[in-house]
Amino acid sequence: MSLKTVILGVGAYLPARVLTNTELSQRVDTSDAWIIERTGIRERRIAGETERTSDLAIAAARQALERAGRDGKDIDLIIVATTTPDLTFPATAARVQAALRAQGAAFDLQAVCSGFIFALTTADNFLARGQAKRALVIGAETFSRILDWDDRGTCVLFGDGAGAVVVEAQSEAEANGRGVLSTFIRTDGRMHDLLYTDGGPSQTGTVGKVRMVGNAVFRQAVEHISGAMLEACARADTPIDAVDWFVPHQANQRILDGVARKLGISTEKVISTVALHGNTSAASVPLALEAAISDGRIKQGDLVLMEALGGGLTWGAALARL
Repeated sequence: MSLKTVILGVGAYLPARVLTNTELSQRVDTSDAWIIERTGIRERRIAGETERTSDLAIAAARQALERAGRDGKDIDLIIVATTTPDLTFPATAARVQAALRAQGAAFDLQAVCSGFIFALTTADNFLARGQAKRALVIGAETFSRILDWDDRGTCVLFGDGAGAVVVEAQSEAEANGRGVLSTFIRTDGRMHDLLYTDGGPSQTGTVGKVRMVGNAVFRQAVEHISGAMLEACARADTPIDAVDWFVPHQANQRILDGVARKLGISTEKVISTVALHGNTSAASVPLALEAAISDGRIKQGDLVLMEALGGGLTWGAALARL
């Protein structure tokens, strides 16, 4: 029997602390106008001193479960996409599983800003093969912990947050057209030096800080994201102009606009939360998805294309009918 991975509920969590561009301009040589012009970002959220990535993930997961009409005991797979785990080990997902009283397997996945797309792809494969019935796919980051706050090229870009989806394996008859239709993920390790941290347990014994070659990442992002979107549509035998909504990784408004221009997509169909969230890495796609569902733009039955590019370099896309 063919199984479809159906999205039942979406949840989000943002820390209370808002960091504005004006506040940042008091720390580094920048300004509100400079940041908005180059990134579209106006503010971002910063986790509190005692808030861990797992805390953000758990809050988003609980909201997703409530909206899906499920609870922790219904979940038999948890995948947390994160670059900023609570600990080197065990996985942040293990803490999430314990807090939710879930069972089955729980593990972290590291693909930086592409993490949620990679995690959703992984969950889809588990569910499609009947190896799990219901999964929580979470993107959660406390990216502020790995920023160099004296580097204006990176510290203005990132924020903290978490987003989560509950997905369930359903028969094609039960899904009635809904579910993940296709996914596409790729990595090119030859470009790992374009976006990385300068630390690591086996290399320096330190956490390290984010380093980025911004112009090069921009060029790669527009090219690879566009290609991933077209490939995901091709795999589902769906023309890109049939897509109702595009939910991109919220890296930079210029990248969102560049991809839209390249593919001839109306900007009205592109969900953008970058102005208020900044780049929340693995959390950005589910945060944007939740925002557009909550405000009524995305509705059940809509065809949604999600995409991202991150360090690695990694990139990918997922096409789903909600």
